[in-house]
Amino acid sequence: MGTSNSQTTSGAFIAASWIALGAGMLGYIVGLWRSEMLLSEKGYYFTVLMYGLFASISVQKSVRDRLEGIMVTNLYYGISWISTLLSIVLLAVGLWNAALLPSEKGFYAFAFLLSTFGAIAVQKNTRDTQNDDRINDR
Repeated sequence: MGTSNSQTTSGAFIAASWIALGAGMLGYIVGLWRSEMLLSEKGYYFTVLMYGLFASISVQKSVRDRLEGIMVTNLYYGISWISTLLSIVLLAVGLWNAALLPSEKGFYAFAFLLSTFGAIAVQKNTRDTQNDDRINDR
């Protein structure tokens, strides 16, 4: 039913994943904290970040579950993908209409993408480590 991974995840990749997640989130949040946006704008961008991280982790988990033969409903699978894409669209629309310098807009976009990549990689590594632990316990 499940797939066996003959290679364990390296400590370097695990560390790089956590660093990507932390650097992206920290940069994004510090940027919001120090910005001169209205509190409602800061709340919007913070919510988009959290929504995007949750959605991208959901996509990674549901894709992995399906690969391993674990039941995932089409509804949850579809909502995960739609939510991930929607978070990117919401960020893009917000930045397009924001009264920010182009460099600031780019900063938020890349911090968001780095955070998303980091979240997906951390979720993958967590799953791999759990699978390795189950295999070693047998």
